[in-house]
Amino acid sequence: MKKDQARYIFVTGGVTSSLGKGIFSASLAKLLQARGFRVTIQKFDPYINVDPGTLNPYEHGECYVTEDGAETDLDLGHYERFLGVETSQANNVTTGAVYLSVITREREGEFLGKTVQVIPHITDEIQRRMLVLGESGEYDIVITEIGGTVGDIESLPYIEAVRQLKWKLGDSRCIIIHLTLVPYLNSAHELKTKPTQHSVKLLLESGLQADILVCRTEHPLPKELRRKIALFCNVNINSVIEAADVKTIYDVPLNLLEEGADDIVLAKLKLPKKHEPDLANWKAFLSRLKNPTSSVRIGLVGKYVELQDAYKSILESFIHAGAANECKVQVISIQSEHINDNNVAEKLADLDGVLVAPGFGDRGIEGKITAIKYVREHKIPFFGICLGMQCCVIEFGRNVLKLKDAHSTEMNPNTKHPVIDMMEEQKHVTEKGGTMRLGSYDCRLYKKTKAFEVYRSQNITERHRHRYEFNNTYLKDYEAKGMMAAGVNPQQNLVEIVELKDHPWFIGVQFHPELKSTVENPHPLFVAFVKAAMDYKHQG
Repeated sequence: MKKDQARYIFVTGGVTSSLGKGIFSASLAKLLQARGFRVTIQKFDPYINVDPGTLNPYEHGECYVTEDGAETDLDLGHYERFLGVETSQANNVTTGAVYLSVITREREGEFLGKTVQVIPHITDEIQRRMLVLGESGEYDIVITEIGGTVGDIESLPYIEAVRQLKWKLGDSRCIIIHLTLVPYLNSAHELKTKPTQHSVKLLLESGLQADILVCRTEHPLPKELRRKIALFCNVNINSVIEAADVKTIYDVPLNLLEEGADDIVLAKLKLPKKHEPDLANWKAFLSRLKNPTSSVRIGLVGKYVELQDAYKSILESFIHAGAANECKVQVISIQSEHINDNNVAEKLADLDGVLVAPGFGDRGIEGKITAIKYVREHKIPFFGICLGMQCCVIEFGRNVLKLKDAHSTEMNPNTKHPVIDMMEEQKHVTEKGGTMRLGSYDCRLYKKTKAFEVYRSQNITERHRHRYEFNNTYLKDYEAKGMMAAGVNPQQNLVEIVELKDHPWFIGVQFHPELKSTVENPHPLFVAFVKAAMDYKHQG
């Protein structure tokens, strides 16, 4: 398809937040991809932060990092996990980024003499970014998720930009899908359509007519209810799609297939149905996921465990790895602040493996170190990611190398033994946003290590998000006592992976492997860790 003929699908939401626009968008994209189309997804967020890199995980969930080093919304993780297609900075845009771009151009004199306004300058910049991926020539279809809920003040410029774009492109190149809620009232024993009607009315007041309605519901939508929604929301009855609650998000593509969502979209975009969707690998994954032959309990030790979205990619990676091993992985969340020497055995009892999660700051750090000491001494499979890897280095320094003051300069700038220290190029950085070591970097693995056995390759690339690193001044001391550098960055000689020689499975990584795990390509480290947990359970 020519780059100037790409099709655009805009997904808006109404009634309430957290309806699952991201999962719907990823699922629809999967169906269209399975029909042979080149598809990508982008997310437009109405908050004024330039990116989510400075947001607290409690407030926004995890910060997802792309190959090119963009700090983005966690929905981009869903996009990559479902499609197996890498995203980039262009796939996530915030109001802050839009305004920053326009204001920078105004300061440079581009609008000299003109009054800079929301319309047309902000809406024009939004439209430009909405078209970037489609105009690249790499994609046939671009799905754009508009964050927030229709009616929100902060979302209005995006809705206006979509209205203008639809007028410019025409109905056959641009369609609107509105995701809404049809609640069930237990007292009345019936589904209510009024919230959906009001949501569509709000959309119409902004100048947008939905082409397709996707109705989230806990109960099946009977035909008469679909007819009512279609009549009062001014859409064809075949364009009212049921989105029932499911046990796993990975069921959603198959449910949409059953509803004929891909057929409806292709018809409205006047695109050919190349062939029936090829979902053989997806169905095989679901079969393994739903029919495990074994199970393991893995502890997730972190300080943001109260909010599942804070570790979303890790949790999804366990699902992928569990399916690959035909094993149900039960993740037990453990608040690291609550772990101490007196209760660590109780907290980690009956676990087949422990993952110490990434994070920032010193809150809960001692609990993580205590947990690592326990699993190291009791030969329980251990996996440390980013700060989790740094914690295992600190623990080993304190308790094996007898460096009692061993710490990271992030937590203790005055430590006598800075076994984890700020990277040299980070020491003069003052701005917080987008200034960490971000994105994909090379790692060279040493042979005769567990990491090499896992990857089956000496040269790999992984995604990073950190400022602090293993202090190579201590490397010989660590290796003399059995903690080995299993992988290093060849350009800067930074330690990327550490592992213990005398432990069944003890690996810490400075990077974030969870960001590259997908349904059809589960990350090898997670697959191997789950397998190690299975072996530990059977040996016990």
